[in-house]
Amino acid sequence: MTQILVTGASGFVGQALCAELYKRDFQVRGALRMLRAELPEHDQFIVPDLDEHTDWSAALQGVVSVIHLAARVHVMKDSSFNPLEEFRTVNVKGTENLGRQAAQAGVKRLVYVSSVKVNGEETMEGRYTEENFSNPQDPYGTSKWEAEQALHQIAQETGMEVVIVRPPLVYGAGVKGNFIQMLKELSQGYPLPFYSINNRRSLIYVGNLVDALISCATHPAAAGQTYLVSDGEDISTPDLLRRLGAEMGRPAHLFPCPVGLLKLAGKLTGKSDQVQRLLGSLQVDSGKIRRELNWTPPFTLQQGLQATAEWYRNTHP
Repeated sequence: MTQILVTGASGFVGQALCAELYKRDFQVRGALRMLRAELPEHDQFIVPDLDEHTDWSAALQGVVSVIHLAARVHVMKDSSFNPLEEFRTVNVKGTENLGRQAAQAGVKRLVYVSSVKVNGEETMEGRYTEENFSNPQDPYGTSKWEAEQALHQIAQETGMEVVIVRPPLVYGAGVKGNFIQMLKELSQGYPLPFYSINNRRSLIYVGNLVDALISCATHPAAAGQTYLVSDGEDISTPDLLRRLGAEMGRPAHLFPCPVGLLKLAGKLTGKSDQVQRLLGSLQVDSGKIRRELNWTPPFTLQQGLQATAEWYRNTHP
C-alpha cells in the first residue's frame, strides 16, 4: 500500500485530498501545524514552520510519494517589509529543503502544487499552456517559479521524480478570498456592477484538483512533467455570478458599469488586484494532462458550483 505524505494537510485543498486518499485506501500522513480531528492522530506530523531548517526525517520514513501543498499563500494586502523574501523563505527554501530530504529518504516522487501565477496574471488571446514562457508578476508567483526550478535541479541530481501542477483559482467547500466574498454578496442580495463584463476565466473545483493530484502522484507517465489543470469549462464573471445565484436560490442582481470606473474604484480602495481578477481573462489549456495521463475531471463546473453553493448555505445560514 502506497504511503503518501501530504504537506498542508489541514488546509482547504489538503483536507479534501487526505479524505479522498483515505477513501481510496492509501496510507496517508499529514504534515500540519497542529493536530486536527479529521485525521487519525498517529498519521499526523506537526511541522510548526516551513523553511530551510525544517526537519522532515520522521515524517518521511517509509514514504513513497509526497504531495507538497504547504506554502506561504498569496495575500491581497501584504504588509511584510520585503514580501519576496518572505515568500522565498517558505516557498523556495522550505520547498528545496523538503525536496532534498525527500530524495535522501528514498521518496520516489514529489508532486509540487504550484500556481498558474507562474505563467502570468491575464490572458489576452488564447490560453496558457505548459509551453508558454513563465511570466510571474508578483512575489508569490515568483517564489512558486523559483521553487519549481529548485525541484527540477534536485530531480536532476538525485533521480527523484518531480511533477509540477499549476492550478488556477480553486473553489469548493471551505473556499476563501474573492470567491467566498461573491457568495456572501449574492446571499445578501447586493446589486453587483458586472453585467457588461465580457471575460473568460478557468477555474478548478477542489474535487477535480484532488483527483488530478492523485493521478500525478501515481501515474508512471507523470514523472518529470508540468501540468496546467482546470474544470475544462471557462466562464465569465457575470455568468459565474448568475449560476452561483441560481444554485443558492438568490438570483444575481447585475447592472452595467463602465470598466474604467470599476478599475478606478479598485485603485481608490486599494483593491486593484481583486477587481482585475473579476474583469480580466485568465484561461488555461488542460489538454496535456488529459492526453498524457488520460485524466478527465470527475466533476463538471456545474456540479462544483452546486456543491460549493450547498456548502455555503449550510455553513452560513
